[in-house]
Amino acid sequence: MIENLSLLEKAALLTGKSVWETHDLPRHGVRSLWLADGPHGVRKQVGSADHLGLNASEPATCFPTAAAVANSWDPQLAERVGAAIGAEAAAQGVDVLLGPGLNVKRSPVGGRNFEYFSEDPLLSGRMAAGYVRGIQSHGVAACPKHFAANSQELRRMVSDSVVDERTLREIYLTAFEVVVREAAPRTVMSSYNLVNGVYAHENPFLLTQVLREEWGFDGAVVSDWGGSNDVVAAAAAGGTLEMPAAGHASTRELVAAVRAGRLAEADLDARAAEVLRLAAEAREPGTAPPVDPDAHHALAREAAARSAVLLKNDDGVLPLAAGTRVAVIGDFARTPRYQGAGSSAVNPTRLDSVVDLVDASGLVMTAFAAGFRRDGTPDAALRAEAVEAARGADVVLLFLGLDEVAESEGLDRAHLDLHQAQLDVLTAVAEVNPQVVVVLAGGGAIATPWLGSARALVHGYLAGQAGAGGLLDVLTGVVDPSGRLAETLPVRLADHPTAGSFPATGATAEYREGLYVGYRYFATAGVPVAFPFGFGLSYTSFAYSDLRATAQAATVTVTNTGDRAGADVVQVYVRRVSPGVHRPDRVLAGFARVELEPGASATVTVPLGDDAVRHWDVRTGAWEVEQGTWEVLAGAHVDELPLSARVDVPGTVPARDEDVPACYRTGDVRDVDDASFAALLGRPLPADRRSGPLTANDPLGRMADARSPLARLAARVLTWRLAAAERKGAPDLNLLFLQNMPLRAIGKMTNGQVDAATVDGLVRLVNGRFLAGAGAALRAYLRNWRANRRTSRDLRLGA
Repeated sequence: MIENLSLLEKAALLTGKSVWETHDLPRHGVRSLWLADGPHGVRKQVGSADHLGLNASEPATCFPTAAAVANSWDPQLAERVGAAIGAEAAAQGVDVLLGPGLNVKRSPVGGRNFEYFSEDPLLSGRMAAGYVRGIQSHGVAACPKHFAANSQELRRMVSDSVVDERTLREIYLTAFEVVVREAAPRTVMSSYNLVNGVYAHENPFLLTQVLREEWGFDGAVVSDWGGSNDVVAAAAAGGTLEMPAAGHASTRELVAAVRAGRLAEADLDARAAEVLRLAAEAREPGTAPPVDPDAHHALAREAAARSAVLLKNDDGVLPLAAGTRVAVIGDFARTPRYQGAGSSAVNPTRLDSVVDLVDASGLVMTAFAAGFRRDGTPDAALRAEAVEAARGADVVLLFLGLDEVAESEGLDRAHLDLHQAQLDVLTAVAEVNPQVVVVLAGGGAIATPWLGSARALVHGYLAGQAGAGGLLDVLTGVVDPSGRLAETLPVRLADHPTAGSFPATGATAEYREGLYVGYRYFATAGVPVAFPFGFGLSYTSFAYSDLRATAQAATVTVTNTGDRAGADVVQVYVRRVSPGVHRPDRVLAGFARVELEPGASATVTVPLGDDAVRHWDVRTGAWEVEQGTWEVLAGAHVDELPLSARVDVPGTVPARDEDVPACYRTGDVRDVDDASFAALLGRPLPADRRSGPLTANDPLGRMADARSPLARLAARVLTWRLAAAERKGAPDLNLLFLQNMPLRAIGKMTNGQVDAATVDGLVRLVNGRFLAGAGAALRAYLRNWRANRRTSRDLRLGA
């Protein structure tokens, strides 16, 4: 096929045709491919298209988000959910599903944490691999994202993630390595940000050296929407497809670069072949069988139940027996918060609420009260209504959570707290009825200083369209709670090593904490937490015994010592005992979910292997295993590991002393100074430019610093409208995208109507050269318009 394509046709394959389609080549029988969002359900838009979830999409099952399903620690459940999403994608004619998202949660206030699995790369990679296998079982290509080190929403399209290579590989690349090696995704989405000074979509280290040469990936790399910077550099580095429709300006750039010798035609051929192979492997349109929405809704309910985490259960107040008289309080019980805002937003096939389902659960609802306003505005009348509803009930089911503004694409969280209005309701209700069971809705960590006012606490995360039924199944004991936290819940945000620097407001986001992410930090530095990584209670109890360990595997016996059937997650960690390079105190090496009847035991074998004890050696530029003694630990969560065994590992290199700053040996990385971080990087820190003339790579939000009064006015209007949207309780995703979008992305988001020369004119305009910039932009716009017409004609004629 490649030999039969013209240079122009090959170049056209590397850019989108529309917001969601790739270019077709009718004379060669190459059809367009349809891409759609889909981390926890298909979002195929109908009518007007956008990449932010603003306009209508076809109904699809909204499953629990990745942050919820990760708490199941069950890759097989993830595969079943992925298969259901893949079936719906195929039925809707989607060829590439843009998910799952598996960025490691560097901070608990990351705006898109609800879309991601965990703070641990192994757990993230295993769960994502399950999704990918399921999705691709229906002939739909999965697209794990966002590759790589994409940790914050503020300035997400221009931020430079500055991270040492060992941390990058061991923390932020490992999850992608796991999913590529275990599930062979046919596409991968590159991230918006730069990584160590180079945009991810044109980063040869990431896309060629690591992804293709080291991991064996042979698929297509798709840019995030508007995330391509230089289409020629991308093609040379391994970036396959520029999305959305960047128009024919990019096509002409590629052709000109090949003719001028700036881009090897072999690189263009390789990228075009990746698109052609993706098209050749796609399911034929119209061949997918119909889906059963009822069965998928039932699976969503099962996933929600198996992912809910029981965090507190004083005196066995849960489960609730049939006939228990409950007061249901909280607006979330009537209008559930079941998914996050942004490109992942699904139009559900149906939506259950607790208020609608509580009677069918066997409980008796004595009253319902909203209790509070979602936006946090105090309302004494609603609080008084909640207090009256609580009187006389056997148990109060109080549904609290984060509102829609708290978690959204394009916006990082400001704190971990619930609105004070919700806490006031909790306090007031507990005074008249102390039998309070709190059920949380939110996509991540929530601070719980109010825990003493609740007898029981269930964190349901964002549980999808059937979450209400799944949570009621847990509350009533139909399902034993078996969710285990996939992230640490800190006592307070200030305890987290990134608290003082996340999100980064300047040009660079410096990963000064190094390897100490999540539990790796808390366990090493000895900082107390509210609920540790891997924690979760059950209605039964489990005991661990007979640990046997080698360098290749750990075997442990688990016994259900309670009187109810239940499921547990056996977690195995490793710790190096002998001296060597710096590393966290303990690291998750493997896990296994086991379901047991009362009194039953099972012997579980968890594979380990070199991946569990390897480290990236910056001297040899390779993965190495240090010779020495290691401790294998097994138990219920990272802070409860009653079993241990020592193993001697021959290794690939002898253990060595390492000259690193003391903070990286002790894990005390909350305030790493410049010199220490530079020593870890092995190079001087990059300049964090915050002043000077604006460039095409500055975000529109920085126009407040522009010399042009018109640009400064536009920035003020943007800020005002964002504040107004927040006051209304709903994020304005268009405005958030614009605030973080660089000027160059105007050309990538306008279907080729604006090219790089037009953007250069606009840059001159915002820097105060109004007439010259406006004139240059207009002339470039007209030239590009004429050139696009010629290019379209040439493609039709096969030139």
